[in-house]
Amino acid sequence: MTLDQELDRPSARAPADGGADARGGPTAQRIVLGAQLRRLREAASITTEQAGEAIRASRSKISRLERGQTGVKKRDLADLLILYGVTGQAEREDLLILARRASAPGWWQQYHDILPKRLERYIGLERAASIIRTYEVQFVPGLMQTEDYARAVILRSNPGAPSDETDRRVSLRMQRQRLVTEPGAPQLWAVLDETALRRPQGGRHVMRAQFEHLLQLTDLPNVTLQIVPFRSGPPAAAGGPFTILRFPEPDLPDVVYIEHLSGALYLDQPDDITTYLTVIDQLCVQAETGHASQDMLRALL
Repeated sequence: MTLDQELDRPSARAPADGGADARGGPTAQRIVLGAQLRRLREAASITTEQAGEAIRASRSKISRLERGQTGVKKRDLADLLILYGVTGQAEREDLLILARRASAPGWWQQYHDILPKRLERYIGLERAASIIRTYEVQFVPGLMQTEDYARAVILRSNPGAPSDETDRRVSLRMQRQRLVTEPGAPQLWAVLDETALRRPQGGRHVMRAQFEHLLQLTDLPNVTLQIVPFRSGPPAAAGGPFTILRFPEPDLPDVVYIEHLSGALYLDQPDDITTYLTVIDQLCVQAETGHASQDMLRALL
């Protein structure tokens, strides 16, 4: 199951200030804040248990906070800074500002009713990335879909959904795509198996418009598309689709995003990153070049 399939499935919130929807976004700010708090705690030789006691919380909450999985209240942050011996006014103020930005809602929270909680993190990370490398097998990547193609995929994944819910899912996907063309857009490097182009979604006119859209996107300086043709044999990524996100902030490690039938994985350990970087590099060698991939799209048209 891909990210966009998961977003299409039913699940059981506008920015508060300019910083909330800036390229960094609240998700990235939370991770940066958590990393800084972890360094401060370790420098002060404070355990997670001691930190938890200081803010009347559990050890696991401190761990989630330091991994950027949850925000921190202003009062709790102030107590932690006292515990860690952070007394400088400038440093304290910088961390309080960072915490305020990290707690601001992202634009995607207005779709909370259709967006599974675990995928809010992905959209936040996607928003903050400077480089997005993705491999897809069954579908055109969500960031590269036309509205009609997206609607066809969404309807196939969730055929019984009310029309207004389908419209909101399409709207969410279209809003995600804005980051590709806005100022400071990330580098988007997509490797697409030929299967995705041969599998019809929505009929001939929808597929033709999708191919034309892909060709238009490849004219953008920040977009690269490579197609892995059938004739190249089995793709190097036998495990299926995945996305690698890289960030400009030094406190943010690369993240590999992988989905499975019942959830998603976020990998950020160096060995995992190296493995998936190697695989996507192999896929790029196996795939046609950018120009040859454009020729394949023209032939399909």
